[in-house]
Amino acid sequence: MIAIIDYGAGNIKSVENAIEKLGFETILTSDFDEIRNAEKIIFPGVGEASTAMKFLKEKNLDILIPTLTQPFLGICLGQQLLCSYSEENNTECLGIFDVKVKQFPSTEIVPHMGWNNLSNLKGDLFKCVSEADDFYFVHSFYCELSENTSSECNYILPFSASLQKNNFYGMQFHPEKSGDIGSKVLENFLNLN
Repeated sequence: MIAIIDYGAGNIKSVENAIEKLGFETILTSDFDEIRNAEKIIFPGVGEASTAMKFLKEKNLDILIPTLTQPFLGICLGQQLLCSYSEENNTECLGIFDVKVKQFPSTEIVPHMGWNNLSNLKGDLFKCVSEADDFYFVHSFYCELSENTSSECNYILPFSASLQKNNFYGMQFHPEKSGDIGSKVLENFLNLN
């Protein structure tokens, strides 16, 4: 069973639909035991960092998540919350990745919304993916580059399009909104051992 963490963030239904389309069963949950016992976990999100962290703390999920050992995928806000700190409302996050989340410099082209390709692809999630492939982004905050960066995107400045450390994976882009190539990345995650 694939647990999708329900923490009041938007865009959960499209993630659920994308996974089920690939032939996997899902459960939408914020239950401690259901998350702990899931085969894989997806942490999606469209929302705001401090509100999301408040919800996670109320459910003790801030304590549970760092202890999980099965494959765990954070998408968009889900990736940002796996970092140590977000400038969005001065929020202390989960600290899986020792990375700061920063706000893009204020310009007419923020938020970053649209299709971009990735560079410096590393790891199992990018099997059968090339640097010519485009993914869909929508965000005003970005994860800095770090030793855990598994792909990069350049929009105003270079940032971590994805992160990976042990069993924890993150994507700033939305695979569920990125057509066939996004489905391939999700499938690669769901097929991890």
